[in-house]
Amino acid sequence: MKKHHQDIRDLIYIHLNQTDQYVLSYGIEFDEFAATFAGSLNHLLLLKHRFDDADFNRHTLLEYCPEDRINRLAAEDVYSYGDFCWIDFTEEEVLNELSGQEMAELLYLGHHKQHLKSPFYKKLDNRFVYLAHDDGWFNKTYYRSFKDFFYLFSEVIASKMGELKPEKSLLGLRKKRTYPPVNKEILLSLTPFLKEGICISLRAADVQRNRVEIPVWVMGDFANMDDMYDEYQNILNEPFHAKIIFDRKTKEWKLNLM
Repeated sequence: MKKHHQDIRDLIYIHLNQTDQYVLSYGIEFDEFAATFAGSLNHLLLLKHRFDDADFNRHTLLEYCPEDRINRLAAEDVYSYGDFCWIDFTEEEVLNELSGQEMAELLYLGHHKQHLKSPFYKKLDNRFVYLAHDDGWFNKTYYRSFKDFFYLFSEVIASKMGELKPEKSLLGLRKKRTYPPVNKEILLSLTPFLKEGICISLRAADVQRNRVEIPVWVMGDFANMDDMYDEYQNILNEPFHAKIIFDRKTKEWKLNLM
């Protein structure tokens, strides 16, 4: 049974596959992805979608979202699309150069969420392949450079914490707290855990006056997010493997390995 969409907001699961250059994730949504890479995302060739403001390419018989409409797409309820899959590309002319074989590979990517050959195409010059089912519930994202993934990861933790753990003002009104992005070095040092599969629970964060401690558990490899969620509930009361800590005085992040 699928959990409520809102659960996606405060739980992050990451499994990093370095060999095939992809990340399986739960808890990171397209609007967060688009906000992180705002201004640097190219046009998106839509392999599976329900966006009704897309343009049509006659050669591939596929629709695409021009760069200047990505914000409009990000504002949609992409979760409700079911399958939402795309690959970025530099300019429309390159779509007309794709061979039948390359188009078949792209359709296979969108349909099976797996690559037949390398998912990075010289003609498209793509940085990503984004393959989601119930966006934020199951996402498989290929990264040409894992620097992009760690940048996204650092931004998303900070933005989610600001939304989930607001502070009260003098009048008792809730106001959003802003956190700086988590240092990439901290997240890079989690790489051995990320390769096994980790869960970060923002809802279980221990918010103290001087610091915030976010627990991290090593959970293993899950492709089925129902199973992952069940396992998360099983380990919730078990000792965690690491803590990502924000020091409110110095405004700095650090990592404690248990």
